[in-house]
Amino acid sequence: MIPFRASGLRAASLLLTSPHSGTYLPPAFRTTSHLSTLALRRIEDAHVGTLLALAVERGAPLIEATHARAWLDLNRAEDELDPGLFDTPPPRPLADTERVRAGYGLIPKLAGTHTPIHHRPLQWADAEARIETLHRPWHAEIAARLAAARSQHGTALLLDCHSMPTLPGPRPAQVVLGDAHGTTADPALTAAVADWLRGRGWRVALNAPYAGGHAIRRHGAPAQGIHALQLEIDRALYMDLATLRPNAGFVRLASMLADLAGWCLARAPAIMAGQWRQAAE
Repeated sequence: MIPFRASGLRAASLLLTSPHSGTYLPPAFRTTSHLSTLALRRIEDAHVGTLLALAVERGAPLIEATHARAWLDLNRAEDELDPGLFDTPPPRPLADTERVRAGYGLIPKLAGTHTPIHHRPLQWADAEARIETLHRPWHAEIAARLAAARSQHGTALLLDCHSMPTLPGPRPAQVVLGDAHGTTADPALTAAVADWLRGRGWRVALNAPYAGGHAIRRHGAPAQGIHALQLEIDRALYMDLATLRPNAGFVRLASMLADLAGWCLARAPAIMAGQWRQAAE
């Protein structure tokens, strides 16, 4: 199985990524987990890659994960691993992050129902193999495409796309934009994207409760002309939360994402270039 699927123009100024919509689980996975496929899928961003298909048709490139998040989470750093997952002490230091402690590190410990995924320990060599065959190729491809886009257009934008559970409250945000509190993208760009979404009727929050994961922090470098935003979308807008099947809102959301991608391709480079020029002066 290939580590990812890539489609669309290679060096467009915008790159879409969907790191959590993969569904493939290697046969070896079943030697350590007895959970049902549906239970495991509850930690994935189901159908996000399909939601972005119309955006690809309109010229936006997309990189989509093939493997399930339960196998490896591409939006985590290589060292975000729970040492308790393994049958022997890990041979190198690991990062004790909030996400790891919550059970959602590079190799998730828990399913979406907070149920343990694995019924027996993993081998460290297995984790290294997943990193080598999936994590490193994924991030190398993102870096190469963003570098090519910046070389051709002067700037580049990564839009890392996810879905989220419905947030609490009477009128919760339907979309959360994250730029790691202004560090991975020009705040003017973040504000412009948020305004575009609000202008089309969507309720939008910035950096709360999701400020952005590993991908945008790794690849976003606004001072060097590469900007990165994380986009979280309420799953209830496009799928049945019990069955994970697309609902009546799927087509509308896909159209919105295609329009957003078109806007980013047409307008974002000028906004990003404002900071690019300032950094060069």
